[in-house]
Formats: sequence, structure tokens, C-alpha cells
Amino acid sequence: MRNYTTQMDAARKGILTPEMKKVAEKERMAPADLQRLVAEGKVVICANKKHTCLEPEGIGSMLRTKINVNLGVSRDCKDYDIEMKKVMSAVELGAEAIMDLSSHGNTQPFRQKLTRECPAMIGTVPVYDSVIHYQRDLATLTAQDFLDVIRLHAEDGVDFVTLHCGITRKTIEQIKKHKRKMNIVSRGGSLVFAWMSMTGEENPFYEYYDQILDICEEYDVTISLGDACRPGCLADATDVCQIEELVRLGELTKRAWDHNVQVMVEGPGHVPLNQVAANMEVQKSICMGAPFYVLGPLVTDIAPGYDHITGAIGGAVAAMSGAAFLCYVTPAEHLALPNVEDVRQGIIASKIAAHAADIAKGVPGAREIDDRMADARRKLDWEEQFACALDPETARAIRDSRSPEDDHSDTCSMCGKFCAVRSMNKALAGEYIDIL
Repeated sequence: MRNYTTQMDAARKGILTPEMKKVAEKERMAPADLQRLVAEGKVVICANKKHTCLEPEGIGSMLRTKINVNLGVSRDCKDYDIEMKKVMSAVELGAEAIMDLSSHGNTQPFRQKLTRECPAMIGTVPVYDSVIHYQRDLATLTAQDFLDVIRLHAEDGVDFVTLHCGITRKTIEQIKKHKRKMNIVSRGGSLVFAWMSMTGEENPFYEYYDQILDICEEYDVTISLGDACRPGCLADATDVCQIEELVRLGELTKRAWDHNVQVMVEGPGHVPLNQVAANMEVQKSICMGAPFYVLGPLVTDIAPGYDHITGAIGGAVAAMSGAAFLCYVTPAEHLALPNVEDVRQGIIASKIAAHAADIAKGVPGAREIDDRMADARRKLDWEEQFACALDPETARAIRDSRSPEDDHSDTCSMCGKFCAVRSMNKALAGEYIDIL
């Protein structure tokens, strides 16, 4: 019988939950240290009490960097079976979270299937689902309608919800005054902005924040405070709209903690490489160390088709500088809904970024697999190299497609008998080194 409401409530009461024990073991951390970080809000364990098949993970800048995968159907791509294939591929490749961003059809059965069968954390953006759930245009929805959809998602077992609480009617004037190149590129943020513009009312996610906190506390749903004003191009990065919203998100973080509700804060977006670390530092200060969840960040605007690489570059620097959670970017970003292969490539790119950052941060055990790989390469042990690879299937397929000749099959086909590793192994063993 639970005698606590949320993971944060438990930590503050000195209760070590089963989820905390599992996360501490994974992170090679003393359970008491993890418990303290959860109590302080510097680590979140997104774990809706109705998501019973969850394999819990911790999100915080001092832990392993975690990866989120966005998917979901749209009007133009509406096959839920394909989306489930993406989910399975994401879990197999090691993604820690899945966000269902579906914006078409009957979304609830898919969402419930995820929380019944998927061990990864499940996130949603309830404002997307509001129009779909009620089958009514945006302007006809009420504040209560939005709150009821948040409750519906919580009852369905989602572990975290992105809510764009930080923009207000003041933001409307700011956007008009500052004339950003890309205005608002957050889909949820633009819907809230449009609703305020059409109804003349205040942002319901801000105005009724206390009621939302009550719902999240009841189910132990983590709030991911959405950055509606995240920059959508380099020209808009770190501007007054972005920073003013971040200040409000810091205030909302404190209010959530007063309710024992766990919080992540979402961040940019498109940011020049030289501004990435500064953005992380500003967030840590304004939001008191709450975990930072970033999209990319993308460090250039001109790479459609390759934005998984753009995002990985920014993501590595962001995570090294304090970001705790990377939302993957796929090659399809800015172009189309990602297919299964796009999802795979996006995950691999983000995993590389996360792992590189974890090594740089000195996360316990992060470099062990790299050292194993170095040993395997020195021994020219190909099976062990594949076992150490982030994507063994691709590594094996490349080698098999261009395999070396039989008399130097221990090397690769780039160097053959000119292989430096082969030559050094033979030289140090006192053996004759044949080249021709």
C-alpha cells in the first residue's frame, strides 16, 4: 500500500521506492544519494502508478543522458501498426522514452497499448489530443476541456505530459513586437497561442495550473514544461521571448515542487553551437537544477535530410553542459513524418551524442564499453567489436559487404596487410611482418 503520492513525495518522506532502488542500481549510485536528488527535484523518475510494465529510469544531469523518441500518426500518415514497429525498434535500440504525438484518429487505444506493453517512459502532449478527442475546432474548446484531457491521459497511464504553461497573453504582444523570423515553431505552443488569440482568454494551462498539479500529483505524472517560444532558427536563439518564458517556467517549477509534483523543463531548439552551453547554464540557474529536456539542439538551419547529425552535434554539447534528456531528431525533421529507418537513424545519432557527453561528464562506467572496444580492436576480434557496437547489425553488414581476402581475413579491407594493428601485434611478438 503506497503511503506517498509521487516519487518526490516519497523521497521527501524518506521512503526509498522500488523505482528509486532500480534507478540507483542502474546508475551505480548510492540509493540515499538518488533519493536526495529526487527530493530536491534535480532528478525525476517519470513513473505513473498505472504504467505497471514500466522499466524505471532516472533523468538528471548527473545521471546517464536519456533519449526520447517522438512518433505518432497524422492525417497523412495514419497507420498505427507502423507506429508500433517504430516503438519496438526504439526500445530495442535503447531509447528510454516514447512520446506519442498522434494528431489524427482515435488516439486512446494506441496510448493505452503503449502504457500496457511498452517498458519505456511514455509521454504525450494533451493539447494536441484535445481537438481530436472532442472532434471540435480549437476555438470552441474550453479551459475545462483541456484539463479533462490531461486527466484522461493520466488515467491512461502516461508518465509525463508536455504542457505549454509558460506563455501568457503578454506573449502575444511580445511576438508581435519582436518580429521573430520563425515566430512560434512549437506545435503545442502555437495551438495555445491561437486559442488565446481567438478567445481573448488567458492560457488555461497557466491560469489553472494548480488544478493541473492536483491531477499530476494524484497519478504521479511528471510535468514537462514545454518551451512554446523555443527558437525555430538560429536568428531567434536566446532572444527575449525565449528567456522571458524560461523565467516563468522557473516560477512554475517551484510551484510544482510545492505540490510534490516532479518537473522537467524543455529547451531549444535551434541554437548556434557557441550558445548551447550558455543556454544550459541559464536554465540550471533559473530553474534551480530541474532536469533540462532539449530538442537537438540543432546548430545550423541548412541540413534538411541530415538534421539527425545537426541535432547530435548540439545534443552532445548540451548534455556535456548539463542537459539531462535529449529528444531525438531524425533525417526527416522539417520534411516529413519519420519512417522506421528514420527513427532508427535518429536514435543512433542521439545515443552517440548522449554517450559522448556521459564520457565527458565522467558518469560512472560510461567509458567501460569504449575500453572494451579498444581491446577488441587491438586483438582484431571482430565478434567482440560487433558486441560493443551501438548498432551491431550495421557494423557487421558493412564488414561482410566488403570483406578482406582470405590471407589477411583478420584485418579489414581498407588496409589489408598494411593494417597498423596487425603490423604492431606482429612486431611486438617478434614475428615476421609480410606486406605483399
